[in-house]
Amino acid sequence: MTRAALTLPHAARRRALMVAGAALATLEGCGFQLRGAAPLPFRRLYSGFARNSAIGSELRALIRVNSDTIIVERVDEADARLEVLYERREREIVGFTSTGRPREYQLRLRIRVRVTDAKGLEWMPATELVLRREITSSDIEVVNRAQEEELLFREMESDFVQQLLRRLSALKPRS
Repeated sequence: MTRAALTLPHAARRRALMVAGAALATLEGCGFQLRGAAPLPFRRLYSGFARNSAIGSELRALIRVNSDTIIVERVDEADARLEVLYERREREIVGFTSTGRPREYQLRLRIRVRVTDAKGLEWMPATELVLRREITSSDIEVVNRAQEEELLFREMESDFVQQLLRRLSALKPRS
């Protein structure tokens, strides 16, 4: 087959571009817009996550990139304070093999946070988010299971950050 046979003729390409353009114009005309990051209701935020927390690092990075909010290092400089009451990884055996060995596990990421303003008034009361994932393994797959667990925990941490950002963007100061 020649190279010319693989490419669309000029008229067909033009038609395809016109159809794509019409589709975009239709979407634009109906008000369709890609969902971007919602603005946060405060200018300066203190994040109570530990400096070495993967969740805290991802949250700080996303806020820096996607909003006008500034992450401050000192609590007294913040308009809002994100307090991390606890952050726990849990693993529970939920199924066994016929020989009594663990076969299925439930992984949980449990995090409790609250948001206050500079005066200590609550914007978001203490809220616990629990994310769960199931994992199945055999005795042979011990190394693979450990790697998969770590991957699932990282996925849950990223999911938590997205959920927390949505909650933060929906906050309204309490009077």
